[in-house]
Amino acid sequence: MSLSPEEAEARLKAQKPIPKPKPAYLPVTGSPLTVDKDLYSTIATSPRALIEEFVIPIRSGRAWKAPAGSIIRISTPEGPQVGDLNIWNAHNPREKFWAARTKQLHASHVSTYDKLWSCLPYMRPLVTIIGDSLSWYGVDEHGGRVHDLLGTGCDGYISSVLSGKGYDFHCRSNLTRAVMRFGLNESDVHDVINIFQVTGLDEQGRYFMNPCPAQKGDYIEFLAEQDVLMALSTCPGGDLSLWGFGADSEKEMIKCCRPLKVEVFKLEDDGLLQRSGWKPAEPAPYKGIHGIFVPEGEHDVAKA
Repeated sequence: MSLSPEEAEARLKAQKPIPKPKPAYLPVTGSPLTVDKDLYSTIATSPRALIEEFVIPIRSGRAWKAPAGSIIRISTPEGPQVGDLNIWNAHNPREKFWAARTKQLHASHVSTYDKLWSCLPYMRPLVTIIGDSLSWYGVDEHGGRVHDLLGTGCDGYISSVLSGKGYDFHCRSNLTRAVMRFGLNESDVHDVINIFQVTGLDEQGRYFMNPCPAQKGDYIEFLAEQDVLMALSTCPGGDLSLWGFGADSEKEMIKCCRPLKVEVFKLEDDGLLQRSGWKPAEPAPYKGIHGIFVPEGEHDVAKA
């Protein structure tokens, strides 16, 4: 039985002041959350050689592989555009990006020196952000921040629920088609990082999206902490300045859709990472099986 308004108000007034909370996961010396900023800055500014580059057209998706130690740059070659990014271990699609844990370990929106972590039982960085031309954005007057982990990708399912009509080129669909040539399917597509996207929570805790602040040539760069498979969708909402649900909105939003560019580089100095002590990320060292003993057979079971 719910409280009466009077009872609820009385309990609220009786509530003791709550001290300002501290972040639950703060990096300390030697912690895996602590980043050697000098090293990663050196990596970001060292000479590099182009391995691969391509442009993803509007309302499309593409997947690619990048080896451990490579640098991946995603940029806005023609102006503001939101992108939905998925990441997997290149050899094991069960190891994939975990948006919720990354949000806990770092923040609801990420930038330079933040890592994007993989799911259990692997629990290790997939990539580290080493460059972000939108790091200046900070927090806007509505509480919005850029490079979003609060939300997830758009999809035809929620579109059909809310508007009554499906659409085949939402981000989830674009990512699904993109990964098929690597032997993956829709069940492998997971919660995204919405790059170049500004989002936040309003005064009632409701999710909102603001127009993308990127300009022509803005970028975000990642260092691959292991061999990765990445997939990117150019969101059909474009820069979100005309965002909405339904067929009419989809026709309107195409006016603010632009391509995204992907470049993969290797460091010209092949020995830089090794000399610096960098090595590919290792899985979490937990070796337990959750307190469960699983016998091989009858000979392993204690006799009563």
